[in-house]
Amino acid sequence: MLNPVYPTKRVLALALAAALLAGCSSTATSPTASTTAKSSGTASTAAGSASPTASATTSAAFAALESRYHANLGLYAIDTGTGSTVAYNADKRFAFCSTFKTFATGILLQRDTNQQLSQVVKYTKADILSYAPITSQHLATGMTVSALMAAALDYSDNTAANLLLRQIGGPSAFQAALRAEGDATSNVDRNEPTLNSNTPGDTRDTTTPRTAAADLRTFALGSALTATRRAQLVAWLQANTTGGPYIRAAVPSGWKVGDKTGSGDYGARNDIAVIWPPDNAAPIVIAIYTNRGDNANATSNDALISDATKVALRPLTGQA
Repeated sequence: MLNPVYPTKRVLALALAAALLAGCSSTATSPTASTTAKSSGTASTAAGSASPTASATTSAAFAALESRYHANLGLYAIDTGTGSTVAYNADKRFAFCSTFKTFATGILLQRDTNQQLSQVVKYTKADILSYAPITSQHLATGMTVSALMAAALDYSDNTAANLLLRQIGGPSAFQAALRAEGDATSNVDRNEPTLNSNTPGDTRDTTTPRTAAADLRTFALGSALTATRRAQLVAWLQANTTGGPYIRAAVPSGWKVGDKTGSGDYGARNDIAVIWPPDNAAPIVIAIYTNRGDNANATSNDALISDATKVALRPLTGQA
């Protein structure tokens, strides 16, 4: 198995990988928002105090962010312990962009044997895309499927993502695998980089914040993967190098985050994450998708994601 040279902070994720193998556009309609609280045996008083007033306040805060950043925002967050949720345009379609790499990795971790994950994948110079920081270094030797997963998740390497899609059987096979996991919404149609075109009204390569959050919960926290492979996926998400300014920037000190970002045309900028509060509190799953409308060359306003995260966490943590 090839051991690609990554920065020191990647050691944990790669060590877990070794252990494993050893053993963006939205429809232009009025925004919708909701904040709900569901009682459970472990629900805290604060988390259970969400109210219509809190929902209206949260909705207004999200709308204000859209106005401030001249952007479209879709968000869904759930406290997996209490069932409390925060939603804003949660059922509108946005371009997947690179967030799909999380689910492609999840499908392969679910489906492939250890032998298949340790298989070396050869590729050519023609496969190398403009953003391929890891795969471009290993053209002569190729990379294992496991190493391609690490490259796709921790560095958002687009060539690695295409090779993973090829391993699955292409976009249609990937979509079929998502359908088998209960995702009846997401569309998977193209490879990198064209899947990032994010043309308004085009439903290809799109999902919704609610669906993306559900898929992330399925693979990172649910029973879709064995405990060992679920731990590997979480380790890669926590080792991500691209998420610093987004959801990670909004959580309090001492909280852990595992995330996958994405970006595309029309100012698309996305981030999906699992957030672990301290003291063994139940994790929060959050999916945030944004774009900037009708200008294909628009740049993203990246602070929108961190600001939206702060708004979403308030009612979930009893601060609303």
